Amino acid sequence: MKKRYFGTDGIRGLVGEAPITPDFVLKLGWACGRVFTRLMAEQGRCSVIIGKDTRVSGYMFESALEAGLVAAGVDVKLLGPMPTPAVALMTRTQNADAGIVISASHNPYFDNGIKFFSATGSKLPDDIELAIEAELDEPLSCVESHDIGKVQRLVDAAGRYIEFCKATVPEGFSLRGLKIAMDCAHGATYHIAPSVLSELGAEVIPIGVSPDGFNINEGVGSTHMGTLAETVRERNCDLGIAYDGDGDRVLFVDDQGAMVDGDQLLYVIAMNRLREGSSDTGVVGTLMSNLGLELALREQGLQFVRAQVGDRYVREMMEAQSWHLGGESSGHIICSDVTTTGDGIVSSLQVLKALRGAEQSLRDILTDVPLFPQTMINVRVTPGVSVESDPVIADAVAQVEAELGDTGRVLLRSSGTEPVIRVMIEGRDADQVDRLCRALAQTVEGLMAAA
Repeated sequence: MKKRYFGTDGIRGLVGEAPITPDFVLKLGWACGRVFTRLMAEQGRCSVIIGKDTRVSGYMFESALEAGLVAAGVDVKLLGPMPTPAVALMTRTQNADAGIVISASHNPYFDNGIKFFSATGSKLPDDIELAIEAELDEPLSCVESHDIGKVQRLVDAAGRYIEFCKATVPEGFSLRGLKIAMDCAHGATYHIAPSVLSELGAEVIPIGVSPDGFNINEGVGSTHMGTLAETVRERNCDLGIAYDGDGDRVLFVDDQGAMVDGDQLLYVIAMNRLREGSSDTGVVGTLMSNLGLELALREQGLQFVRAQVGDRYVREMMEAQSWHLGGESSGHIICSDVTTTGDGIVSSLQVLKALRGAEQSLRDILTDVPLFPQTMINVRVTPGVSVESDPVIADAVAQVEAELGDTGRVLLRSSGTEPVIRVMIEGRDADQVDRLCRALAQTVEGLMAAA
């Protein structure tokens, strides 16, 4: 069955437009409660954790979810603003049956979304998402008064998560002597990430730690690295770290302000695991991962396998390969032997641990992984038009591949979060890559105009 609402990372959209409306989210909470109550029928009452980022609409949707869940007879624990991976952690440690995050990640404040975790802190499987969607077609009802769910707020959630993050590095690990600029995107890590690194001994210069409900990701965070790079240079920092709005992604800049993406961070972590003797035989990336990463890992004797874009697909491939490290160039990195989902703070600590172990700067350690130039252009799509199977597009792709030869890649991929086709070309020559990508994107645009 095809999903109507769930995408690759929950349900997301513009606040006030279907399905991101108060009435739908109320019904969604109720549907989720009904499904999990049935699944956990033999275990007594069902409980669900709810966390959110700092968007102003989070208050509205938190209340709507809460009302729907308790109407279905589910107990609710509210975390308030917390990173997405913290919600996954608290779902496990509180023995909840599910976790819900109200967030649109790196998107502006006027977007929002609902993401779910299972009791194990992993993304919901497809059959559960389909069951929730089926329940949405049923008329909303309320359990008897004595069965209505109860609600409580966990006031110490931030402190618990800070201690968890610190426990992911060895006892005695210290960041003393490091000066780190940190951009929290006015998002869910604003009250947590600076404390984690400063309590480990780093001198932290915080950026993006004053959320007002509207400024999340606005000119800051992992999608806007300019302020962080400038701060690193002006304040003579050793490096800079940027998180996205919900804290499941992380990117770095080196001591000169040059951006370090998720592919490079994966390489740093993988090399440290090789030095420590704790490495698996390979690493999982995605279709978008840079060819330079693949070649660099193979030179070190590590396999590299590409999954579909999306952290759930990376995690599935990691499980299939029995490997513990994978991620995306966007900075969504999963260390499954440390925690269950992509975690920006935990991943940044893994990188810092690697730098300490190698006794090298971030800039120096990355000289062994030269990335290939990539150009990506998003083309708006017309509903119902299949780009990938069109013969004109197929012929254009074949011509590009012939010109690139064995030193490049072409990828056309439908976005899982917006109505666009991502046209990506990668190769050794930046000018050639840019030229070919623009030409192919124009061909796709022509197909859309004629549709």
